[in-house]
Amino acid sequence: MNTHFFADTSVLLGRSMRHIFRSVDTIITTAITPIALMLLFVYVFGGAIKTGTENYVNYLLPGIMLIAIASGIAYTAVRLFTDMQSGIFERFQSMPIARSSVLWAHVLTSLVANGLSLVIIVLVALLMGFRTSANVLDWLAIAGILALFTLALTWIAIIAGLSAKSVDGAGGFSYPLIFLPFISSAFVPTETMPGPVRWFAENQPVTSIVNTIQDLFAQRPVGGDIWVALAWCLGILIVSYAFATAAYKRRIA
Repeated sequence: MNTHFFADTSVLLGRSMRHIFRSVDTIITTAITPIALMLLFVYVFGGAIKTGTENYVNYLLPGIMLIAIASGIAYTAVRLFTDMQSGIFERFQSMPIARSSVLWAHVLTSLVANGLSLVIIVLVALLMGFRTSANVLDWLAIAGILALFTLALTWIAIIAGLSAKSVDGAGGFSYPLIFLPFISSAFVPTETMPGPVRWFAENQPVTSIVNTIQDLFAQRPVGGDIWVALAWCLGILIVSYAFATAAYKRRIA
């Protein structure tokens, strides 16, 4: 790794973050749809949904947070695609900087931007009645899982940004990821689903992540879900990182 990697990445991260803070609507837009879903399900559908919990927003919040992340990473792909189309990407490659720092700056920007969106969502959830008995360690564990999930999906976004032929193509890959929580335990317990749907819901990554965060919020024993969640996140991260770096090497070759 280039000895200037960290310095180069921090400079490029600062550039990306300036763009974010000059256009705060990106963060707000990322948070609006999940918040609207949370309002809809709590105040319209919540009375008809039986989850075994007294406060439906407590049950719902983890899934809403994952939807926000899946929505937010689309902007990473669009920002990377825009850089390549504007010519700044090639200019960076002509400079004496660590080449991988270009990608890592976008990845870290995604972590920060999605983190800010999640803070907004949690604040709104608190206004809606969300309450938790989680302690500091539980919150750190939740933050770690969400950060790992964000990293894993962001590297998928990097692949899309490098491979897309249009802006719509760069961001469009995220739609299946946004809808994945709907076929999981994020909104209703999987026990209420018919056989094939239940099997899919119980064996896809979102369910184990949602179950883990719900247990941490309620200070219940986490059990094996946390290991399944970590395995999914790490597996997706490793595979997507490998494909992203391979696509990047082909791009700059």
